[in-house]
Amino acid sequence: MKSAPKTILITGVSTGIGYGAAKHFLQRGYTVFGSVRTQEDADRLKLEFGEAFIPLLFDVTDADAVAKAAQFLTTQLAGSGLGGLINNAGMAIGGPLQDQPISTIRQHFEVNVLGLIQVTQAFLPLLGARDNHPVQPGRILNISSVNGQVAIPFMGAYVGSKHAVEGLSHSLRRELSLLGIKVIIVGPGAVKTPIWGKGTDMSPYKNTPYYPAMQRFLKQVEVSESKGFTIDYLGERLVEIYETDRPRIRYALVPGKFMGWILPRLLPARVLDWVLERI
Repeated sequence: MKSAPKTILITGVSTGIGYGAAKHFLQRGYTVFGSVRTQEDADRLKLEFGEAFIPLLFDVTDADAVAKAAQFLTTQLAGSGLGGLINNAGMAIGGPLQDQPISTIRQHFEVNVLGLIQVTQAFLPLLGARDNHPVQPGRILNISSVNGQVAIPFMGAYVGSKHAVEGLSHSLRRELSLLGIKVIIVGPGAVKTPIWGKGTDMSPYKNTPYYPAMQRFLKQVEVSESKGFTIDYLGERLVEIYETDRPRIRYALVPGKFMGWILPRLLPARVLDWVLERI
């Protein structure tokens, strides 16, 4: 029987969930290829993680750089194939959809959606999407969010991109089942990660009618983040999900799961609107 190689590619490993995942896959004996956008991050992580970590310098939106990384990996793996791909790279910048620059909204979809597709297409051959692949077909974990199914205000661009990730992942799973490649959605809730600190500057909207509500919203985000999962916990869970023999279609990794995940999806949309308006 063909065996899955202990090699995995994780996008966006410089900080956050990607960093936590890289750390814990390395601890389990995997060779980890991790995408970063700067040589400084590549050097820092190589020094920290050691020989089993191989940094790949590319931005998921850069088609030429992604293709070059795929060619490098094809040569590096010398026909042995890639065991898995974790599409983690992403961005989140808050703002009301009425006023947020269309360039910022477009960037969310370029990074969170089109970047994910571009990387997946480039590396699918290494995961077994070709005839006579030498190893067991690989797995793809797409990192979505609780907001891939539960929409919140003032993060519309991020929410929309994660809704798109969910839909694309379902279609991709059904297509790749023909090749034996599993596609798994992982939707974290609150996480102690720099992505939120990078994207919650509301000062550009100070002169809009949304600003007072956005300030209250930001306080809620800070409270949620303080109670969120650590990147170490998420990293451990991603390894467990990846190694599960019969994985579920979707995993919700949400602190306070009933209030943060189950209840919002059970409530009628108008009732949830009412609750969010009161908050």
